[in-house]
Amino acid sequence: MYKKLAKIKYLPNNFQILEEGDHVLCAISGKPIKLDELRYWNVELQEPYYSYVEASKKREKG
Repeated sequence: MYKKLAKIKYLPNNFQILEEGDHVLCAISGKPIKLDELRYWNVELQEPYYSYVEASKKREKG
């Protein structure tokens, strides 16, 4: 189960944990994402995405 929301700084090829936690929330769907499963994010917008589906939806919206 998810315990604490992490605060993350998203970098081009990695991310930096600013505040310890075990998950973040997808910017599109609101689904929790375990940090060890986090693969998709936008550096400019500083947003995480649950999967490529949510990431491409964000790109389509522009």
